[in-house]
Amino acid sequence: MNSKTEPATSANALLHLDQQMCFALYSANLALHKVYRKLLGQLDLTYPQYLVMLVLWQRDDVTVSDIGEKLFLDSATLTPLLKRLEVAGRLMRQRAKADERQVIITLTDAGKALREKAQSIPEAILCATECDITAVVTLKQQLESLRENLKDKS
Repeated sequence: MNSKTEPATSANALLHLDQQMCFALYSANLALHKVYRKLLGQLDLTYPQYLVMLVLWQRDDVTVSDIGEKLFLDSATLTPLLKRLEVAGRLMRQRAKADERQVIITLTDAGKALREKAQSIPEAILCATECDITAVVTLKQQLESLRENLKDKS
């Protein structure tokens, strides 16, 4: 054994990178994003833009704050994303008539049409994981529970 390598049974093993939940999540997220990047490149979308589009495909005509709440993003992060999607012709931003402080986001015809092209992405991601649907659903539920448990701790 190398003198610089500690045995896995030592108390310091808790500080080994491969023992860290955060690193497992981080590295899995990196791998997942690489797959998404390849698939979304065909739609000329980034991953954050795809998330915005998912929100809008589920419910159109929503406020920026509604989107931010769904995606856990603040307005300062969302605004440039929305501007790029607007420039690309995928959505429109308009001030609300009832309250001009609010900005309403509406899909354009091009944004709506993009949904059809994106239909294959969830299945392609599932195939890339090489996991069965039950394992993926269970993992998703566990991650949502973890997020819920941690949200008030920061």
